[in-house]
Amino acid sequence: MSKFWRTMLRNPGAAIGLVILLLAIAIAIFGPLLFPTSPWRMVQRPFLPPFTAPGLPLGTDALGRDVLAGIIYGARVSLLVGLVSTMAALAVGIPVGALAGYFGGKIGDALMRFTEFFQTVPSIALAIVLVAILQPSIVSIVLAIAIVSWPPVARLVRGEVLSLRTREYVQAAVVTGQSHSWIIWREILPNALSPVIVLASLMVATAILLESSLSFLGLGDPNLMSWGYMVGAGRTVIRQAWWITLFPGIAILLSVLALNLIGEGLNDAFNPRLNKEGR
Repeated sequence: MSKFWRTMLRNPGAAIGLVILLLAIAIAIFGPLLFPTSPWRMVQRPFLPPFTAPGLPLGTDALGRDVLAGIIYGARVSLLVGLVSTMAALAVGIPVGALAGYFGGKIGDALMRFTEFFQTVPSIALAIVLVAILQPSIVSIVLAIAIVSWPPVARLVRGEVLSLRTREYVQAAVVTGQSHSWIIWREILPNALSPVIVLASLMVATAILLESSLSFLGLGDPNLMSWGYMVGAGRTVIRQAWWITLFPGIAILLSVLALNLIGEGLNDAFNPRLNKEGR
């Protein structure tokens, strides 16, 4: 594990990404302690520019709400949606890919055709349709993002399992009479997790962007403040009050950038060839 972290921190981009992500998590957890009141509450006159009033460093929006408080509370929603939807996508994609890769044949073909069915429709279009049908809420958003995110996981896991099922230790487990489930979960999947972890970090970033897009289009949870909602609310007055859109947009940009940098660092840490070159 120490070698893993040394490799991660040797990558400047990954180190910067970790710092940004940890800062975002800290803001999401402890930020509401600094702003105990609701982010929906009117605190000043509308369209108050940044740095013009004490206690309102980022100004106010069209309804006089604190932009900084909205960003802090929005961090909870965006990060939570990204994490939970990614975990749900992994919970579906890993078993489907593992079964398709291990058994192959008609079972594998059927599972892959089922997977490809979800990939025929663009992710954002399918997510919009699902949220519109289920009614906008945090649960429907997480479910929609998970549904459009699991097929790449299944395809990746299938490829890894196909390459691992012929290894000697897997064949030895088959000869000793171990069950299929034992071989898949104990012998194959632990050795296929490295690329899945890298993909998961990128999926969280994609989920944050999808949630922001849905909220921007008015399909976010109406009871929760999110970065996408703030960007969407400020788009009609962007010339008059640019800060309403700019600051939440920067928060989205930094979070997605941090997760992509971490994904690159994880790829370096899990890549044996790069590790050898590093030594």
